[in-house]
Amino acid sequence: MAAVAFLGLGVMGFPMAGHLKAAGHDVTVYNRTSAKADDWVAKHQGKRADTPAAAAAEGAEFVFTCVGNDDDLRGICTGPDGAFQGLSEGAIFVDHTTVSAMVTRELAEAAGEKGAAFVDAPISGGQAGAEKGALSIMCGGPQEAFDRALPVMECYAKICRRIGETGAGQTTKMCNQIAIAGLVQGLSEALHFAEKAGLDGRAVVEVISQGAAGSWQMENRYETMLDGQFDHGFATDWMRKDLGICLATGDEIGAPLPVTALVDQFYKDVQSMGGGRWDTSSLIARLRKLSGE
Repeated sequence: MAAVAFLGLGVMGFPMAGHLKAAGHDVTVYNRTSAKADDWVAKHQGKRADTPAAAAAEGAEFVFTCVGNDDDLRGICTGPDGAFQGLSEGAIFVDHTTVSAMVTRELAEAAGEKGAAFVDAPISGGQAGAEKGALSIMCGGPQEAFDRALPVMECYAKICRRIGETGAGQTTKMCNQIAIAGLVQGLSEALHFAEKAGLDGRAVVEVISQGAAGSWQMENRYETMLDGQFDHGFATDWMRKDLGICLATGDEIGAPLPVTALVDQFYKDVQSMGGGRWDTSSLIARLRKLSGE
């Protein structure tokens, strides 16, 4: 069992830190909104710290982060009270945030100056995956650091794999978001087409999900999409942040992303409808609006 700091208790981080505590690790948490940290301690009987530096300084062998974006991550790592101020030599810093590969490399270098190792480990599986402890984790960084962190990450992982050196985890997560963007648009169009054709959407999915059209999104989101319920997963605001990273990186490396760029604009339309906090399956709401529903 290890001494662990977990920084960031959002819809993903809160249950992930809980799985670590349930597995017997000594967990100290930090959250920018202290009430959320208090709620976590009340539920899981761990400890909380007032700053990221204090959480890391509790003798943490592993420091995990799960925050919002590049700026949030920089702040929680390198600010005046940032985690790197309390990072112990030999510690492993594991970042579960989806951020740019650029900030990952920047922070990996800064961690190295403290004698610590850095693993970029973005996650996929949504809130449900975090709560069930069944996340997909794609990692980049030194092999030895990954090997040490793997048994700890397995507390909330369905699969956890090192893809390559620093930044490889983040670029793999970009592949994940690129694939999801086109898939959710396709599913939205299929369900909306079925509605406009006067078909029973549930019956349609029962049949087509058993063939080549089947997917995780179809299996887990079709019913809520048909019912117009969009509070079951990753928010549109966060998806646009991720797709922005994908598009910028695509330009940088010369990888055209025409469908991703188009779907990004569709999500922008969803935001303009007031759906920034709706989950990513809300693309169907845009189609309904376009058809006058």
